[in-house]
Amino acid sequence: MGCALSAPASPAEDYGSLSLWHATADDDWAPRAALDGDLDVDVAVVGAGLTGLWTAHYLAEADPALRIAVLEAEVAGYGASGRNGGWCSALFPASPGMLAALPRADGQPHGREGALAQHAAMRASIDEVARAAAGEGIEAQLAKGGTITLARGPAQLARARAEVAHARAWGRDEDDLRLLDRAGAEEVVRADGTVGATYTPDCAALHPARLVRGLARAVERRGVRVLERTPVTAIAPGRCTTPHGVVRADVVVRATEGYTPRLPGHERDVVPVYSLVIATEPLPDAAWDEIGLARRETLTDHRHLIVYGQRTADGRLVFGGRGAPYHLGSAVRPGHDRDPRVHARLLATLHELFPVLGRGAGVRVTHAWGGPLGIPRDWCASVGLDRASGLAWAGGYVGDGVATTNLAGRTLRDLVLGHDTDLTGLPWVGHRSPRWEPEPLRWLGINAGLRATTLADAEESLTGRASLVARAVAPLLG
Repeated sequence: MGCALSAPASPAEDYGSLSLWHATADDDWAPRAALDGDLDVDVAVVGAGLTGLWTAHYLAEADPALRIAVLEAEVAGYGASGRNGGWCSALFPASPGMLAALPRADGQPHGREGALAQHAAMRASIDEVARAAAGEGIEAQLAKGGTITLARGPAQLARARAEVAHARAWGRDEDDLRLLDRAGAEEVVRADGTVGATYTPDCAALHPARLVRGLARAVERRGVRVLERTPVTAIAPGRCTTPHGVVRADVVVRATEGYTPRLPGHERDVVPVYSLVIATEPLPDAAWDEIGLARRETLTDHRHLIVYGQRTADGRLVFGGRGAPYHLGSAVRPGHDRDPRVHARLLATLHELFPVLGRGAGVRVTHAWGGPLGIPRDWCASVGLDRASGLAWAGGYVGDGVATTNLAGRTLRDLVLGHDTDLTGLPWVGHRSPRWEPEPLRWLGINAGLRATTLADAEESLTGRASLVARAVAPLLG
């Protein structure tokens, strides 16, 4: 989730304008020193996002004698780690069935036990993020209120029931995921058109930029060098090439997520897909009395195209979603961070969910932003270390990275130190996703899929409205 591959382009005073989180991180965003010549270290980490910084943190904690450098093209927290939706959840992009089918080192599938171990590790990672942040004195405004996923209409309710049935088939009980009726859902959040919901306790809302910036300071206190404005132009066994010098290292960790396609040889490893976000002004208590989310539960629904929201510590509603197009050639540019049409649709969806926000002059949106996330061809995140080359990696989180980066950091610690642990035996360790198709095939395929998803949601919405009207009119027709 770091950006270590682009040429530095933003002056220091602009970093705070990237998102609500950047503007309220209680940080001046002044860049740290860049690399000033060749450097020899034990571990070089490419990317100062959460993946890279958690890796550095756990390595430095485990072995203070290690020489560790983190290389970042912009500043720590510039990329997805500093501008996401602020969900620290147990969500993992690959299904339990896929994880169970992944091979172990002996060639046999990990099976049900492996898939459940991966889920348990994800659940535990939420509490580990909270523990580690508190231990380092990082005020990330974290509140573990869980996630409510609304069902708004018959099709969404059917998906909610199917999700719970699938969870039960994998041994996940009511303490993990449960189905709510309309009344139960409205005890948590009162959204228009709700007919039910699912709820999991396994999510914490937090301030992502405060977390990543605090973590950068924490690793520096442990002796890690964080070198900003230092773009990496090539990675090879034992070395990272930058415009300012070569960093030689026994282990090189690639932690670049959505920026990975800029790296020679990795152009088709993941595709950068943009997720866009808006933030309202702080809402009055009367509005929150109508909306709910009293424990700062995170919010989504069972539509096909992902949306996500949270109530911030200062009483705003942050709401984001997919819908921005994939850009030809895996292009990642600052100009793609904002799309007025997508931001307008997000606001319209908020008004649809919570009519109180549209009353009178309507709620004011104070910040609108976006950024790229990394999607592997099989939608399965992975982490690993090739011992022969010393090249390590983690990523492909598909937007579910805040907790997964922490699990990646602890797993990379164990891999680099040569420890055989429960973490290094999880199914995602060592997995290699297939590469994406060359252009223009991937541009055509990804955007066609996006369009189909959008149309499916629109059709369900119209069908749902028609069904509601039919039920209302039926008594009048006898």
